[in-house]
Amino acid sequence: MKINFQVIGIQAEEIQSLLNLKESNLDKLNIRKMIVDENPGYPCRLSLEDARIGEEVLLFNYEHHKVNSPYQASGPVFVRIAAKAANLQQNELPIMLYHRLLSLRIYNKEAMMIDARTIQGEQLKDTIQAVFLNDKAQYIQVHNSSPGCYNCQINRLD
Repeated sequence: MKINFQVIGIQAEEIQSLLNLKESNLDKLNIRKMIVDENPGYPCRLSLEDARIGEEVLLFNYEHHKVNSPYQASGPVFVRIAAKAANLQQNELPIMLYHRLLSLRIYNKEAMMIDARTIQGEQLKDTIQAVFLNDKAQYIQVHNSSPGCYNCQINRLD
């Protein structure tokens, strides 16, 4: 049985105000503006694409798991300043996930972690199907395994 899913990144309205700040204001908020110097290396959590060499990105702390559970979490993320928000189709995966070692954190409807796995990106589609065979699995938070930073969320669609 195929289980449908939706991948979502950071939503533009969550961070729009950050993208227009002056450098002096960025420093006050512990946000760094950087120029991309390698690809891959700066995965944009808004567009869900790897930033290109020469692009400007912001690096800031983002609360990616705003939940009422002990698993609340935040961490550093990159966002391309000129990016548009990803608008992926149902069951579509962003290309930037395929070439990374990924850490998957699987949560139930109470936002409690019920499983975790480390996989190669090219295994993601099959792993999503395997994870969602468990009816309690409601969503997956995808992290880049080595640095441990948040990448995106995969929601189960019923």
